[in-house]
Amino acid sequence: MAVLLLRHVGRHCLRAHFSPQLYIRNAVPLGTMAKEEMEHWSLPMAMSTCHRGTGIALSAGVSLSGMLAPLLPENFESYLELVKSLCLGPALIQTAKFALVFPLIYHTWNGIRHLLWDLGKGLKIPQLYQSGVVVLVLTVLSSMGLAAM
Repeated sequence: MAVLLLRHVGRHCLRAHFSPQLYIRNAVPLGTMAKEEMEHWSLPMAMSTCHRGTGIALSAGVSLSGMLAPLLPENFESYLELVKSLCLGPALIQTAKFALVFPLIYHTWNGIRHLLWDLGKGLKIPQLYQSGVVVLVLTVLSSMGLAAM
């Protein structure tokens, strides 16, 4: 209810201060709820949400690693030897490596996509879907390649 009131007041303020040409009519039909608007997730919407999520996760991971690394009692090589001594199967190791590298690669490729949008390229709806599929394919292939190293 508060959203509808805020939208109504905002539209009237825009009309009062700007010309009617700047007024955008019914971008979202009146009487709809945010839940109704978000029921059908499109590929660009889902990818945008994932891009923000991977950015937050990567930032938190790097920050926590940087703060906690000096507090660890051993050096990196000893922890690497500990993982090797667990005798985990190659499938589990490859899956773990893929899971670690996937968010970074996805965020990188989708960030390049966003930079192209900032240049005004690929903003039409069919191009949004095509570039989204390209990002997903490049992400999976690049992640598999890095995990195989």
